[in-house]
Amino acid sequence: MATSTSTARNFDIKDPSLAAAGNRRIEWAARDMPVLGQIRETFASSRPFEGLRILGCAHITTETANLALTLQAGGANAVLCASNPLSTQDDVAAALVEAGIPVFAIKGEDGETYHRHIHQAIAHKPQILIDDGADVVTILHKEYPELLPDILGATEETTTGVIRERAMEAAGVLKFPVIAVNDADTKHFFDNRYGTGQSTIDGILRATNMLLAGRTVVVAGYGWCGKGIATRIRGMGSLVIVTEIDPVRALEAAMDGFMVETMEQAAPKADLVVTATGNINVVDRHHFEALKSGAILANSGHFNSELNLKALAEMSGEGRRTLRPFVEEFTFGEKSLIVLGEGRLINLAAAEGHPASVMDMSFANQALSSEYIVQKGRTLENRVYKVPEVIDRKIAALKLAAMDIAIDVLSAEQVNYLNSWEGDS
Repeated sequence: MATSTSTARNFDIKDPSLAAAGNRRIEWAARDMPVLGQIRETFASSRPFEGLRILGCAHITTETANLALTLQAGGANAVLCASNPLSTQDDVAAALVEAGIPVFAIKGEDGETYHRHIHQAIAHKPQILIDDGADVVTILHKEYPELLPDILGATEETTTGVIRERAMEAAGVLKFPVIAVNDADTKHFFDNRYGTGQSTIDGILRATNMLLAGRTVVVAGYGWCGKGIATRIRGMGSLVIVTEIDPVRALEAAMDGFMVETMEQAAPKADLVVTATGNINVVDRHHFEALKSGAILANSGHFNSELNLKALAEMSGEGRRTLRPFVEEFTFGEKSLIVLGEGRLINLAAAEGHPASVMDMSFANQALSSEYIVQKGRTLENRVYKVPEVIDRKIAALKLAAMDIAIDVLSAEQVNYLNSWEGDS
């Protein structure tokens, strides 16, 4: 269990003296976040969040810090808590507290501390939410109904959270609008595919130092995250098997040149299994029994429920030990299985998460969608909305400009042709 050496009324972090190191790393990430940098400059002038309280439940990383500082520049009274017990970068948390942004997060905090931190952040009485996994959104609805009328709306960063919030909408219990940042083209095409693909491998390699070439790797799920993971692990020389429940995605994986099998078929062959589905018990008790001894299990989904760790713990009993940081061995009978990062999202548990250049677009979406909520929140229904297309395209255009890439522009004649049905074919 991680403990804080500094607990004050308005923050709870590991060590305030780490701020200088955190500031240097935040500055380094900012070099690769030019779009968010431009938005920060604009917000500093327009102050769209003047006097508003914003709660961000997110991975406390250098990239998130740049988002928080952007909101602060726009006048926000912001507070942060972690969206995962293992993803906090303690030096970054210290730097944010030094900058006047309260943070409730400590890397490695236990479940009780994790939830206490969420409640401490909610005590801020937020008017806008930036969530990553929908923990704050669901807790507010269940435990703080008196705060719901003051909330203008929320943005959601990840697939898992969007699934939960759409379920709330379908059940008729959602009490404010939610912008599904995860579903923006400039988010899932890039963050989910390129960011998750690279950072998942980064986390696995930092934890294990294993050679991926020549290994058989099973990737569970072929959504945008799964596509990125499967493609990049194949690029490292692995034989990749994809498992899916969706026939269209399974067909796409097959057409992309991957073997597609059920988890039951694939498990006995696997040297490494990586889950990225957003569901529970994707690798279950009978799969553990089928896996070969020494197989490694990693999760890249938001919650640590994709691997049935409760069942694995029951199977292994006392046969459980830590081999190196973020590497735990479970032994039962003559077999041992390896779980990375406590089954939590491996790219942030054992590494630093996505590269800043892709988070630049994701957090630009967060910033501009939060501004949109200020402008439109009271006129929106209590539903889950896509990011407005004008915001998505603006971010893409800014990113292209930052990369010094030019694209063609339609001529007036071409616009007229595309909008007409009477012209010559």
